[in-house]
Amino acid sequence: MRVLFVAAEAFPLAKTGGLGDVARALPSALASQGVDVRLLLPGYPSALAGLVGARVEATLDEALGAPDARLISGRLPDSGVPTWLIDAPSLFRRGGGPYVDEEGCEWPDNARRFAYLSAVAAEIAMGRIAAWKADVAHANDWHTGLLPLLLAQERCAAPATVFTIHNMAFQGNFPLATVRALGAPDHCLDADGCEFYGQASFLKAGIRYADKVTTVSPTYATEILTPEFGHGLDGLLRARRDDLSGILNGVEANLWDPATDIHLPARFSRANIAGKRVCKAVAQAELGLPVDPETPLIGFASRLAHQKMADLLPDAAAWFAQNGAQLAVVAQGDPELEARLAEAAARFPEHVAARVDYREAVAHRLYAGADMLLAPARFEPCGLTQLYAMGYGTVPIVRRVGGLADTVIDANQRAMADRTATGFAFRSADLASMTCAIGRAVELYRQPLAWRRLQLQGMSRDFGWGASARAYLDLYRCAVGVEEPVGPDGGADGGGMSDDVGAGPGFVPAATVAGA
Repeated sequence: MRVLFVAAEAFPLAKTGGLGDVARALPSALASQGVDVRLLLPGYPSALAGLVGARVEATLDEALGAPDARLISGRLPDSGVPTWLIDAPSLFRRGGGPYVDEEGCEWPDNARRFAYLSAVAAEIAMGRIAAWKADVAHANDWHTGLLPLLLAQERCAAPATVFTIHNMAFQGNFPLATVRALGAPDHCLDADGCEFYGQASFLKAGIRYADKVTTVSPTYATEILTPEFGHGLDGLLRARRDDLSGILNGVEANLWDPATDIHLPARFSRANIAGKRVCKAVAQAELGLPVDPETPLIGFASRLAHQKMADLLPDAAAWFAQNGAQLAVVAQGDPELEARLAEAAARFPEHVAARVDYREAVAHRLYAGADMLLAPARFEPCGLTQLYAMGYGTVPIVRRVGGLADTVIDANQRAMADRTATGFAFRSADLASMTCAIGRAVELYRQPLAWRRLQLQGMSRDFGWGASARAYLDLYRCAVGVEEPVGPDGGADGGGMSDDVGAGPGFVPAATVAGA
């Protein structure tokens, strides 16, 4: 089985959020299942600098939309997944981030940049650039939403397409001329195609034209069928209900394991959690809070955004001071929220710390040192921070929505009695509900034996990528119409890169895909 996995970012070459983690981990997990998976990314400066064994694979046709563009091949650091980068200097070699400039403003040519990503992906998937053709093209989020549309127009046999929605709120809505310039027929530009309130929606294109549509948790797959969470596309999603699945994201264990984490001052495990106390003291000191092992330390490491309920954090600062707890924020995002948090930290310096220059190593130390992780959301497709936290013995406090509802079991009386609880969950997206849940957590924290049991129950959960990769492989087989594993003669042995990765003799049976 040959799979072209296309995304706008993948850690460590480029990352702004959870998509970057997924695009690194899922291809690696698929490769371990015997899939010949190739990753395709834009050639940002950080990606070109970090690719292992980089070499020029091909010169790209200027007709695709960019001059002097090349396809660079290599491997993803550490995982070794074969990776292609699109080195189009006029589109991707620039400062700032993947989507915004140095001032935090969206690049004005994002439509053209990511339409080009899809155009090149379609050519690779069809076998027209490298000596390799995909059985499945797996597109991720709006940045790659035009890929299923383009492959649906092919007259020759095209790969099956899978489109994964990582967040419905980001839709990639641009002038219709962007899609027309790619040669898309007029019927793709009306309301039955990708047109959305007078514009072309890249997200809608992916949902409309992909053979299979997935999102990143079973609960979110159900929620997006409703007006509240569907962001105007719930009708289309209901029409595609039979092709929609929810497959939970996983955690890459070798990167998120307190027993091996290189960023920690002391390592620990479920069998010996003593090092967590050292990590707490270091985290408190690093963030400028009083070092006190008895004071509950609650971390926040999500984007400072309305979605993540970060707007409530400054208002909660007084609660932390009144209840003898500490709030440590390691995040960045909305400049106004950054300023409000800085003011809260100045007002309550013994109870609130705000580090708004997010750094991966500092975040790792916060996950390890905090007693609890505050990870609320107004909507949450999956969420990864709560999964990281549980592995580090840090108890999550979440709103019961999307993937948070699928992964955190509330420490109510029954769940505590049967020893299945892993965290605290609340229902309403307001300050009173959030602080009530934090209060419940702080109260249990002051019962050491019960707290330790709750920590260990979270640490015992397995959120690895193995089961999710098997579910995706099962979905790929369904998309291409094969019930049995694809053998070496069915697309397993591809060319196009040195040290080519083949599919091997067979596949592990896939898990059932959970869906709406």
